[in-house]
Amino acid sequence: MRRLMIAAALAGLAGAALAQHAHHGAPATGGNASTRAFQAANERMHRDMAIRFTGDADRDFLAGMIPHHQGAIAMARVVLEHGRDPEVRALAESIIRDQEREVAQMQALLARLSPPAPPPRPR
Repeated sequence: MRRLMIAAALAGLAGAALAQHAHHGAPATGGNASTRAFQAANERMHRDMAIRFTGDADRDFLAGMIPHHQGAIAMARVVLEHGRDPEVRALAESIIRDQEREVAQMQALLARLSPPAPPPRPR
């Protein structure tokens, strides 16, 4: 539960910074290096999560969750680059390890669920 709360706080930091800029109509730039890195990771994650839905709940779930997890990995790497608290850094390392494993699992599942490529057309 504590891990989930800290992960939510990490995501919230990036989202809050982005929302603050968006609320004022300003681009999501500025701030210190960690803020800019969180903003970039958050923007990339949300852009990549804007998938084309297929109507297949399994495929759509995987296609949306892969960039969501990749965003968590990117934010955790920001903590490793800029953070100082040992417990938060340890959590970030754990998130990277776990989410990378889950991304690989989801990519394999998505590949398995993907429709087979159509046969080549005769010439």
